[in-house]
Amino acid sequence: MSEEIRIIFLQGADVVLRPISKTDAPLLARWINDPEVRQYLNAYLPITESEEEEWITNLRKRKPHDIILMIVVDEKPIGTIGIHRISWQNRTGTTGTVIGEKSYQSKGYGTKAKMLLLDYMFNTLNLRKVCSSILAFNERSYNYARRCGYHEEGRLRQHHFHDGQYHDEILLAVFRENWLPLWEAFKEEHNID
Repeated sequence: MSEEIRIIFLQGADVVLRPISKTDAPLLARWINDPEVRQYLNAYLPITESEEEEWITNLRKRKPHDIILMIVVDEKPIGTIGIHRISWQNRTGTTGTVIGEKSYQSKGYGTKAKMLLLDYMFNTLNLRKVCSSILAFNERSYNYARRCGYHEEGRLRQHHFHDGQYHDEILLAVFRENWLPLWEAFKEEHNID
């Protein structure tokens, strides 16, 4: 087991969230260059491992407004999840998640990681509203966001160009008070204290 996997920032029933390290650069480069993963991201240029290492190095400069974590399941890194554009004055932030290991997609790990992160955002960072956005053709992400309590707040019409067409970007948000009952049910279902 590598040292990075032993580090635990947040612990859930089936997932661990830990800081990203430079040794993750090959995984990140593989995921972002994979057309099946990349289609749901704003990335469209090839990314090298050295560019990923530089991005990881620069993460510390972005704190406390951006916090990016690795999602680990059974000691295997499967994706990333992050808090972006934290506004301490407004008590808001934006989340984003990528499950890069395709064999772990559609198995509930994104939901478990997001609920864990929302607990941290609402109950530790004291944020009151968390936003996200997805591309309209990404039904899997839309459904998972809804399971985590997000509701549609608006759309950016024909905002994202992919595969020869323009697609809407759906703007989502969840407020702490609306999320808390979901969290209580989630903790009970997954035996989380």
